Amino acid sequence: MPAQIIDGKAFAEQVRGKVAAHVARLKEVHGITPGLAVVLVGEDPASQVYVRSKGKQTIEVGMASFEHKLPVETPEADLVALLDKLNADPSVHGILVQLPLPSHINEDLVINRIDPAKDVDGFHISNVGLLATGQKAMVPCTPLGCLMMLREQHGSLSGMNAVVVGRSNIVGKPMAQLLLRDSCTVTVAHSRTKDIQAVCRQADIVVAAVGRPEMIDGDWIKPGATVIDVGINRIPAPEKGEGKTRLVGDVDFESAAKVAGAITPVPGGVGPMTIACLLANTLTACCRSNDLPEPAGLTA
Repeated sequence: MPAQIIDGKAFAEQVRGKVAAHVARLKEVHGITPGLAVVLVGEDPASQVYVRSKGKQTIEVGMASFEHKLPVETPEADLVALLDKLNADPSVHGILVQLPLPSHINEDLVINRIDPAKDVDGFHISNVGLLATGQKAMVPCTPLGCLMMLREQHGSLSGMNAVVVGRSNIVGKPMAQLLLRDSCTVTVAHSRTKDIQAVCRQADIVVAAVGRPEMIDGDWIKPGATVIDVGINRIPAPEKGEGKTRLVGDVDFESAAKVAGAITPVPGGVGPMTIACLLANTLTACCRSNDLPEPAGLTA
């Protein structure tokens, strides 16, 4: 039986609907409008697209959107000064600095300058430590989206065997922490893992976040397993014409879909959930800063 396709686009729409409803209640009952500030340094085309999309969706759910676009030659000190200003601004509940930054700016320094309570990307060292020790943290958006989809798919994840392929600070490591918190047995596999195919074949859940196009084949997948494909890779598509490309994940979708119980497509799977979870995180940050109950079903 072919795998169930997990529709990330539809699920992200549900998440945004919940966020919008909660934002409307916050405004009506408490007179509070959650605010998200996005900082973009330079003119990277992909980053510009992301920032536009984030701003548009922020406004659509009723939040305040603050965009700060700085020239590529902006000194590090000026960016840090802007972050200090946003940290102190009570109308800003979430701050996101669009990565990558120009090479003259120290990314770690910038990320760790953001107030951890406003760090809606979940990259600040304090949030990383809080997540790892099972405390209340701001959680990175992509792993949070993956977790939401897995909970929707399975209800409880307790006792399931999960393999995360990839050990990045942005997806692999926080994903493993979240799955541990939901009582999975977790293996983190990576480029040096011996017999990685056999490791993946043990898994009830495979989260692929390795950044290598279609690396994970159908014969790596245990029959009936759930496959979450975080990869977004552009590969040549000569069938579309000269110089054309197409998007693929880290999983070979055709072969994996014949074996898996459920699978996310690329595009249209994890991608749409990332911005939806950014909005959810901004709402959570707003509720926490005002000592209000956190939004149900939108946190880890």
